[in-house]
Amino acid sequence: MKLANNEYVQIAVAMCRTGILGYGGGPSVIPLIRHDAVTRYAWMSDDEFGETLAIANALPGPIATKMAAYLGYKRKGVRGALLSVLAHILPSGIAMIALLSAVNHLSGSRTVANMIAAVSPVIAVMLGMMAYEFAQKAFKGLGKWIGAGFLLLALVLLEVLQLHPAIVIVLFLGYGTVHYRLLAKKNNKGGTA
Repeated sequence: MKLANNEYVQIAVAMCRTGILGYGGGPSVIPLIRHDAVTRYAWMSDDEFGETLAIANALPGPIATKMAAYLGYKRKGVRGALLSVLAHILPSGIAMIALLSAVNHLSGSRTVANMIAAVSPVIAVMLGMMAYEFAQKAFKGLGKWIGAGFLLLALVLLEVLQLHPAIVIVLFLGYGTVHYRLLAKKNNKGGTA
């Protein structure tokens, strides 16, 4: 019982679980990490998770590994970050090594192709649900019309002007930084007057 309450064990179990169950790359793992970080262990709030996800999206590299490193670091510093990343990547690394000999045999299997086809819609639904929840919070925080305007602006920048997604993310992060600094200044002036 005492071992299960150990935070290092919780980090290792959570990240190992996401490493094993997170089929389909980084974006499919994010709802699993969110469930463990926000719901199961309450390591952070949903808003903090959303902010962390936005920053992780803006940085280069695999998003799931960055999220695992951040969670581990937040809970237990550098040791926690190392444990978290290792627990996240080792299960899939070991599975890849173990299944390497069977790859040629399974590559032409109709059953494997059907399994992959069956999992893809589940991943799409999980990502859609997460996007919907974040959109709800954005619309609630900004208001319907401003939120819709930002959504339309992002769509135009990405699809019509075909800007690289990283540029769009940096633009929105820049806007957010300026907006919240101005808001903080306004609140400080209002509080001191």
